[in-house]
Formats: sequence, structure tokens, C-alpha cells
Amino acid sequence: MSKTGSKEKICVLGAGTMGRGIAQVAALSGHDVLLFDVDKDVLAKAVIGISSSLEKGIERGKITREKAEESKKRITTALSASGLKADIFIEAIIEKLEIKQKLFLDLESQNGSNTVFATNTSSIPITSIAKPMKRPRMVVGMHFFNPAHIMKLVEVISGAETDPAVAKRIFDLSAAWGKTPIMVKDSPGFVVNRVARHFYVEALKMLEDGVSDIETIDKSLESLGFRMGPFRLMDLIGVDTNFSVTSSMYESFHYDPKFRPSRIQEQKVLAGHLGKKSGKGFYEYS
Repeated sequence: MSKTGSKEKICVLGAGTMGRGIAQVAALSGHDVLLFDVDKDVLAKAVIGISSSLEKGIERGKITREKAEESKKRITTALSASGLKADIFIEAIIEKLEIKQKLFLDLESQNGSNTVFATNTSSIPITSIAKPMKRPRMVVGMHFFNPAHIMKLVEVISGAETDPAVAKRIFDLSAAWGKTPIMVKDSPGFVVNRVARHFYVEALKMLEDGVSDIETIDKSLESLGFRMGPFRLMDLIGVDTNFSVTSSMYESFHYDPKFRPSRIQEQKVLAGHLGKKSGKGFYEYS
């Protein structure tokens, strides 16, 4: 098994908002990074986004021009999963169990026995993702928070079969990347999403019941010290992503009413009002 300090090759699966943020963090920490996505436009947008983010880091004095340029050179891209090899795969694709399982199964067949398969899932049990694999001991949760290159917390989640040494390896890697990792047991929503779910769900219920409007609810919580109110935060995360996590947890907790997804949020998703990434969510963006 590779040592954390040996700068393992990292392959990030999925070049969306979370994937590109994870790729940036890994490259800045000195790893060679392969960024995979089946959509060439998403990949191209990710490369531009990483470059823009690094430029902002330079402007703010967080990194040097030299380090930014070196980091960009460490990132390569791939449009096909065929032949992908890495020491650690970090999956950040759509929150669909079957799709995650198939991708990991395909990659497991073409990689060695010491390869780690880490998933950035927000709510799907690690045990379920690992179930069909030949080496479920190598599957572990590595849950980042948006934006991944800024937010410090990383939840390291062990499934029923996860080797403790694998969890420790990811815990140490996260710490080496300047993150604040915590060890978590496999449970729907883990720690943060389970607690934070009610931040969103109750705000949406108040909106449904006509208790108050979107801006007032947001401003009320922001005035208490929250950096963002629930609706601004849902727009930042992605209304569709937030709705998907709530739906998954609702099912995982056997349809407990306290996790019931909001019809208002569902309508936003159906209308394509996904937040900042689409230009319109609970607010409009230029």
C-alpha cells in the first residue's frame, strides 16, 4: 500500500463543481491528477474553472504564480474510463447508486489490489456502494463540502467492510491536504448532511406554509451569524443536488416525515432553476 507522503496518483471521477475543486486541492498538494468525465464540455469548463480559481488565489496572496502554474501542469483529463489507473480514485459523480457501483466495478477490474476507491457521496451508504465489489475493504467515503478547495471539513466514512487502514490512509491524506478530517460511521447523511437537512427542510416548510418569504428567512438567519441563509446556500450548492440528497435521506430513513422533500424545491428542479449554475434558482443571477 502506497504511503501518503509518496504523492500517489489521484484520479477524480466527475468534473463538476465538486470534482474540479477536489482536483485543484490534490494538484496544489503536489499530486499528479487525472480528471475524468464523459462530457467534454464539462471537462473543458472544469479546466477553465480551475485556472480561474487559481488566479483568484494569486490575487489574494494565497498562492504564488509559480505554484499555480505547476499545479495546472499536474492536471490531465480523460473522457473514457477504459484504462484509467490510479493509486486513489475519488468519485464525485451523480448521486445514483447503480451508476457509482458500475463505475467502481469497471475500474476495480483494471487496477491493482491496493487501489483505494473513495466516494464523495453526500448520502448514499458506503456499504451499499461497496457491496458488489470484489474488494469492498478498499471502498471508503471521502466527503468534501462546497467549495471543496476552500471548505476545511472532510468526512471520512467507513462502510461495514472498509479496512481501517484504508480509512486511516484517507484521513491522513485529507490532513496532508490542509483539510480537517473526521472519522464517521456509515449512516444516512453521515454527520453534516443529517444535521443540516433540517436547515433546508424547515425553511422550505415555512415557505410552503406562507410563514415568511425567501429573503426574510435568509436575512433572519444571516443576522444571527449564518454566513448564508438556507435559500442562498441551496442556490450555491445546486437546488438539484440539495433536492437529491434530501430525497435519498427521506428514503433511507424509511420515509420519516421530518425528511420529506419540498414540492417547491421539486418544481424548481423540474423547471431547470438549479441555482447559480443555471442563472436562476430561488434568486436570479446575472
